[in-house]
Amino acid sequence: MGASLGSKSRGGRSRRAPMAEINVTPLVDVMLVLLIIFMVTAPLLVAGVPVDLPESRAGALDQQAKPVQIALDKDGALFIDDQPVSDAALPQRLSAIAAEPAPPEGRRIYLRADKALDYGRVMRVMGELNRAGLNHVALVSVGEEKT
Repeated sequence: MGASLGSKSRGGRSRRAPMAEINVTPLVDVMLVLLIIFMVTAPLLVAGVPVDLPESRAGALDQQAKPVQIALDKDGALFIDDQPVSDAALPQRLSAIAAEPAPPEGRRIYLRADKALDYGRVMRVMGELNRAGLNHVALVSVGEEKT
């Protein structure tokens, strides 16, 4: 009473059927490693002016077009899209931005100001934005800290 485990051909040699499965384990391993690499490096790709933003409970804005970013660092230095701008040159730069063709949803300005700055300094920049006709200003903050 014997059982045959493999198919035998005439010469007594066993013949194996071709394997029709693909081993996906190495593919999954490589993809997980790549995912971890991208998750670690993605936050490092954001370059800009280091600003200590205040906290807020407001939600994020849904924006399709790239907005103009204006930043005030802790020393009060002014930057438009990461390029330093003097106070005297600010009105001309804002007028040039306002003269550019705007997207259909309107031109959005993101204003990032360090929380240690004087309120009057931020309001002077907002006044210049208003004078240039750039009225869609969003104040950028970080999310509320969980305690």
